Amino acid sequence: MIELRNIHYLRIGTRDLDGAERFCTEVVGLQKIERNENALYLRSDNRHHTLCYFDGEADDHTVGFELSGHKGLDRALDTLDRAGVTCGRGTTDEAIARYVHSFGWFNDPSGNRIELLVRPFEANRRFFPARDSGVTGFGHIGLNSTDTERDEDFWTTHFNARVSDWIGKAPLIRVASTHHQLALFPSEKSGIQHINHQVAEVDDIMRSWYLLQDQGIRIVFGPGRHCTSGGYFLYFEGHDDMVFEYSNSDRLIIEDDSSYRPRQFAMEYASFCAFGSKPDVTEFS
Repeated sequence: MIELRNIHYLRIGTRDLDGAERFCTEVVGLQKIERNENALYLRSDNRHHTLCYFDGEADDHTVGFELSGHKGLDRALDTLDRAGVTCGRGTTDEAIARYVHSFGWFNDPSGNRIELLVRPFEANRRFFPARDSGVTGFGHIGLNSTDTERDEDFWTTHFNARVSDWIGKAPLIRVASTHHQLALFPSEKSGIQHINHQVAEVDDIMRSWYLLQDQGIRIVFGPGRHCTSGGYFLYFEGHDDMVFEYSNSDRLIIEDDSSYRPRQFAMEYASFCAFGSKPDVTEFS
């Protein structure tokens, strides 16, 4: 089994790096770390970067997970290869561009590109956001899946991934101690479905709700409270139509894994929000 420490970064293509920089700094409240001709690096916590926009097509998405052991890459790639999963090792130049010691890659059964990271770089100074959004870190993602049961089996068979809860056919999956780092949503395509950043408190969510409305940014869900994690949330439409989320929803799974029972929720609006907010998000309906 391949041991993952946590989700670490996202890489997303765009033909408008200027627009990505404006939105992620002025609206989301991330910190710009570096900008070159082909890429923009942003961070939200103590990692070197948690989001990289690069010059490419907007549907070119990559999710990076840090491996638990710094000597486990060869073993991980061998495990995937023996399971019939197409995979490979990144080049030295590619590792430099990702600020990692080394990495491997594979595509999940839905075609999502995943990278396995060895010794990703940490920040050498504290996180200082571009605006006071209350962001405390990169939390989790929603990932499109063309077959959620198949993909759930893939993640829980080959990796130390466990299901925390289901909403309909959508599993919320964790590899760390918080509620989930990965949620698989039924879709006809691959790609990142939404990007979550954690904020310190519910007041941060409400302040952003008013700010986003003042700036004419489309709110697609919330404010509300998740029935699964118990956290407060707000979803909004971002650069290149990517959905972003603020929440304080990454509660700890305090029970031992041997006794924790994942819960099954119905695929209906009330399962997404205890307050009654209805999502304008295709994958949530």
